[in-house]
Amino acid sequence: MESMDMARHAKEALLSKKAAGLLILDVRTISPVTDYYVIASGATAPQLKAMANAVHREFKNAGVHHFRRSGMPEDGWVVLDYVDVVIHIFLQEVRDYYAIEELWADAPQID
Repeated sequence: MESMDMARHAKEALLSKKAAGLLILDVRTISPVTDYYVIASGATAPQLKAMANAVHREFKNAGVHHFRRSGMPEDGWVVLDYVDVVIHIFLQEVRDYYAIEELWADAPQID
């Protein structure tokens, strides 16, 4: 699966769990680490867990395995690293605090 397709599949999985503030940032020309960042917010730790699990199921069904999963929903942040696509799922107050989309302000946003 191409990285753009992965980002879009992640978006759909997150939206199925009512993700808010969803962004896809194309960082291919400004980061050697990954192609896309997908950033989303949830209202509660159980919602973060549901969103992370939805992405995991979507990719597992497509035969795509994650490289690493970090963070805990109870801490307000989960990161799913699929190498070419990195998905950040935050509680809104944690997202506001870290403001990672500001770190990548030069990256084009994908609809």
